[in-house]
Formats: sequence, structure tokens, C-alpha cells
Amino acid sequence: MIAQIVVATTVGVLGWAYLALLKPPPPKVCGSPGGPPVTSPRVQLSDGRYLAYKEGGVAKEKAKHKIIIVHGFDSSKDLMLPISQDLIEELQIYILQYDRAGYGESDPHPKRSVKSEAFDVEELADKLQLGPKFYVLGLSMGAYCVWSCLKYIPNRLAGVALVVPFVNYWWSCYPSKLSKEALRKMLSEDQRTFRIAHYAPWLVHWWMNQKWFRALSMKEGNMAIFSPPDLEMVKQLSSAPSPGQEKVRQQGEFECLYRDLIVGFGSWDFAPTDIKNPFPDNEGSVHIWQGYDDRIIPWELNRYLAAKLRWIQYHEIPNAGHLLIYNDSYCETILRKLFTS
Repeated sequence: MIAQIVVATTVGVLGWAYLALLKPPPPKVCGSPGGPPVTSPRVQLSDGRYLAYKEGGVAKEKAKHKIIIVHGFDSSKDLMLPISQDLIEELQIYILQYDRAGYGESDPHPKRSVKSEAFDVEELADKLQLGPKFYVLGLSMGAYCVWSCLKYIPNRLAGVALVVPFVNYWWSCYPSKLSKEALRKMLSEDQRTFRIAHYAPWLVHWWMNQKWFRALSMKEGNMAIFSPPDLEMVKQLSSAPSPGQEKVRQQGEFECLYRDLIVGFGSWDFAPTDIKNPFPDNEGSVHIWQGYDDRIIPWELNRYLAAKLRWIQYHEIPNAGHLLIYNDSYCETILRKLFTS
């Protein structure tokens, strides 16, 4: 009898701990009762989810170049890049930005994976009739979606740019010593969070909300992650904050920020070095842009990938940090190289 009581109590305590500490709250889905309103155009995907998007540049019917821009961590389709109207008109660029699943006004995807990100891009392009091929540019965390596009939908790509791209320290292609040394360069709280996301994803919700230890420098606004060039750029950007920033996490932090960590730092079905050249006849190009003074993404790891994948054009900028694309000159150079290589 006593043993049964002990077992029942233990199960009850574990159940309470799971519900109270480990299980994330349900998302506040846009357009649902009590959820945020839908204020952006959206397309419905084949699984019933909605993706919110924003169009810019010239009309897609007249465009010579159609590009999908994939935002990074804690961002959205409303990020404002310094793409001049003169450049848009000169190169006839159509720009499509969208909220990745769970961000902004796009429905959460409880089964989100590296692979699903690529098929979200493909289906979005088809719903908006972009044609058989389009360009993709991924920023920071958004680059894991672009690696997925290179792996799963290479036939749809006209060209690719990975700008300060995300790295997974557990990709099998990295020498163990190299990835461990790169991870040690990160702030200690970030190292812990990345390891938890990789080894114990079921703990992420609790870890990100506990009060005993720092969890993630970027989420907490720790400026130590920025290099001097980035700090200068932060000053410039703070004078004109991006519209829509208040909507980024409105459906709940788990389905956008935490799921990004879980998916990005989880175990992948492939490593970037498994990807084959999508442009064997030089009908397009793939670029990595890396700031040498980037303290968020270690340059050593992206330089290593580029050395292994010789069909990638690797650009390392000496005096640039993680926010290099917000520099007018760098942004224009990135797009010109992508469209004219």
C-alpha cells in the first residue's frame, strides 16, 4: 500500500513538473480567438498553415531577378535592409520576405524541421507564382533554411547568398577540435544554451525561463556579443527601429525563438558538405559572406565549409561584424554579386 502511494505521488509530482515547468504554453495563433489579429497578406500551405509575407521592389511580372529573403533569429519579414531604389530599378529586383513558421503572423509548425523550412519556401514561391527558379538570401539563423533549400530544392534555385550564416557546432563535417574551439569562443551562457538545445531539447522551455542562470545573450540584450563595427551599426539602427518588431514573438516565444534553437542545433539528416553543387554548368552561384570581426558566428567554421565546398564563393570582410548587411555598401555588393556572377 505504501509503495503504491509512493509511486502515485512520484508520478503526480513528475506530471506536475512536466506541465508546470517543461511543457510550453500553447501558442496564441494569429486570427484565433484571443490571438493577435492578422494584418498582413498570407498564403495557405497544403498542410493548412498560413505564412505571412511582404512584397517589395518591382512587380514580379516585370522582374529580372526574384529573391526570397529569409530572416534570422528574433526577426521577421519586416526587417529593413538598405536596398536602394536605384539598385532595385537598375537590376529589376522583386523582393519577397516572409515570417518563418511561428514568427510574426505565420502559423506555428509543431513539426518544424530543417527539411520543412525548405518546402515552406518552395510552396510560398509557388503560391505567389514566382516561376520555376528564384534567388534565396538567408541571414544568420535564417541560413539554416537556405542550407535546407540547397539540399532539398536545388532545382528551384537561381542563386544563393548565405550572409553571416548560422553554424551548428555538431555538424558531422567539422573536425571535433575545430568545432569545440569555436564553441568555446562564445559566451558561457550561450555555450550552455546551445548544448541544451542539442542534447536535451525537452529542457529548452524550462531553461530559457529559469532565473538562476543566464540563458541566451542575444535574447537578454547582452551587448558583449557585438564587435566594435556591430556596436556602431546598432547605434545607427536604433535611431530608426524596424516596424513590426513588436509582432515578432506575439504568438509565443517557444514556437519562434526556442524552436529555432531546437531545430537549428539539433541533429540534422545531412551536413553542408553532403550537398552537391546546384550549378554544375555555372548557371548560378552560391556565396557565403562572413565578417572577420563577427563574435556571434565564428568565421573559422564558415571558412572551413567554403574550403570543402569549392563551388561556394567565400567572401570574408576584414573589418565587419555580424550586422554587415546593414551597411549600405556591403548590402549592394552582396546583391550585385548574387545577380551578376
